[in-house]
Amino acid sequence: MRRVIKPLSYIAVIFASTLSNLIFANTQVIHAGELLANPNDKPLVKQTIIIQNNKIVDVKAGFVDPKTVADDAELIDLSKSFVMPGLFDMHVHLQGELGPDNDSESLRMSASDKLVASIHFANKTLLAGFTTVRDLGGSAEEIFALRDGVEKGYIDGPHIIASGPSVSVTGGHGDVDGMSPDILKIRTVETICDGPFDCRRATRQAIKYGADIIKITSTGGVLSDTDTGTGQQMTDDELKEVVDTAHALGRKVASHAHAAAGINAALRAGVDSIEHGSYVDNESVALFKESGAYHVPTLLAGYTVANMARSSDFMSPAIKAKAIRVGTDMVDSFKLSYKAGVNIAFGTDSGVSKHGVNAQEAILMYQAGMPAREIIKSATVNAADLADLSATHGTIGKGKVADIIALDSSPLENIEELLDVDFVMKSGKIVKQ
Repeated sequence: MRRVIKPLSYIAVIFASTLSNLIFANTQVIHAGELLANPNDKPLVKQTIIIQNNKIVDVKAGFVDPKTVADDAELIDLSKSFVMPGLFDMHVHLQGELGPDNDSESLRMSASDKLVASIHFANKTLLAGFTTVRDLGGSAEEIFALRDGVEKGYIDGPHIIASGPSVSVTGGHGDVDGMSPDILKIRTVETICDGPFDCRRATRQAIKYGADIIKITSTGGVLSDTDTGTGQQMTDDELKEVVDTAHALGRKVASHAHAAAGINAALRAGVDSIEHGSYVDNESVALFKESGAYHVPTLLAGYTVANMARSSDFMSPAIKAKAIRVGTDMVDSFKLSYKAGVNIAFGTDSGVSKHGVNAQEAILMYQAGMPAREIIKSATVNAADLADLSATHGTIGKGKVADIIALDSSPLENIEELLDVDFVMKSGKIVKQ
């Protein structure tokens, strides 16, 4: 009988524990020593945030006694911390990390293996304080399953806005490369297209199978194992067809783009963001400002690949040459965008860099001349605007989702504080304390 009762008791304990994680206290009261509720404003001291059922219902001056709010209110004492909204990373790849074993991993790992790895990387990202991400380019079924599993509360991870595989042209960046012809044929996805009407089909294909956003590759890429450069690859009519089709179906379009010609063609076509933007020119700036599109700079990716190219030998000669050139040049492009008043949203291209160190992008942005407050805005209110989530995310206030982080001291005074997030709450659930 004991052998029967013990497992049943154990199951009951596990069920109760799981239930407590899913159904946490109805009311939570945070005492914030210093609160940056809106990165556009100055931080306030000794503030109380009241949360019910994963939403912020009020923010009050002073430290309010939890018992005056609700009998079952849970106090979360951050009275010695700097409290602010959860961060956004608008360009990640959660299904892997760049390294010397990528080729063998791509052949040996099953779809299930890839999903398990992405769960691990998503959790690392969340614990680093990034409560919302855009995953721009990955295997569709696995990334959509991860996105949905997180939102259902099955696993811990950031809110995920996912594109699935890129809409790209045959032989361009985003298509498979560097393998034998038979494997290339097997691994070519259905979002690879040629000509405007085929690219319309590919866009609809991506949306049909779950894409929240369309990722296109208007230019060549650094990590494509082909000597095809970083110039424009999608034609103007292909770009326009993708953008018009995506917008008609309620999806925004993010364009990977390095060379100025590809950046400008994508902006003229009406994309909502340029990813990387390594060679922005004066025409690009004018088009950005005319359209209101965002530049997502991903300086950390450039820094990472340039260092890898110089210090390791696993990259092909074609990739090495592009990595050193582009990784160095993109900083100047970012400086031009920022100084000209282009909209900037925070993004890292993590997966090229290690997951969980996303805040290193902030250090690089600061070193390039962007003030700490503007960097924080790029990772909160600006990113929320680009993601169409301003009504629910990006600030701490009534009606907002309770995505909240805390640090020892103010990143406005020392941007490196973002590298060491001590407390993370996502949708009202504490995931790091």
